[in-house]
Amino acid sequence: MAIRLKLKKDDLDQLTLRFAMTPITKPVFLNSVPKSGTHLLLNIVRTFVAPGQQYKVDAIQHATLGQHLRAFAQDDPLLSWGHLFFSDNAAVLLRDVNHIVLVRDPYDWVLARTRFFLSDQFQGNLNNIKGGAAGLEEVMNMMIFGVLHKAPTLSEIYNFNGVAWMGTAAHVLRYEDIIVNLKQIDTPAAETFFHDLVVNKVGVSVWPSDWRERIAMGSDRKNSATAREHLDHGMVVPDELPNTQKRLVDYHAPGLRRLLGYE
Repeated sequence: MAIRLKLKKDDLDQLTLRFAMTPITKPVFLNSVPKSGTHLLLNIVRTFVAPGQQYKVDAIQHATLGQHLRAFAQDDPLLSWGHLFFSDNAAVLLRDVNHIVLVRDPYDWVLARTRFFLSDQFQGNLNNIKGGAAGLEEVMNMMIFGVLHKAPTLSEIYNFNGVAWMGTAAHVLRYEDIIVNLKQIDTPAAETFFHDLVVNKVGVSVWPSDWRERIAMGSDRKNSATAREHLDHGMVVPDELPNTQKRLVDYHAPGLRRLLGYE
């Protein structure tokens, strides 16, 4: 599926110059189910990792994995990100990498993917559905069941980008847990959550006293090119998935939400 994104300028590196950075000593890969808050997680982590240790070439995906071997080099640890399928090659390359896999409630994921596919920022082989050419319910169903020869199904995406990594050395992280702790950032529970993310999962050895300022900067929606308010799609997508589409998700991928901890 051919995809072209039109994204806003990224100036987070300049904004984080005020922070003292502790070098990471092991490669870090932020993996995710696409449309699960990838940029939110990435931008939060970037406020703790110096720009010089961030792999800037591109997002890493299954089809291009062989072009990005440098991202996983042990002698020059880097922070990289992408959407990497569970595969033999990926498992070998990520064996000694701090690997985080971000997932999202499939109900909300359908809405996020709908907004993205209908947006001007997405340019691909499904442009024919935009601007009301296809009904909103039809588009949501496409996000669940896929489009023949054009877009994969919900279960295919979750199986290969998320579920198959469970039970391995990868750390599975839920988007909703990030959001809950951002909303209660001044609480001890939030500090425990973000300390675990940054120190134990990413591998930053020093927990800075200005951690709240960093996380506030990284989570600022102005710094996310794919935040909902930055997507121009000309249609009103609901905040909650309709009941019929919820049932279709459960029919299409039975047990998925329970496995991920959403039931």
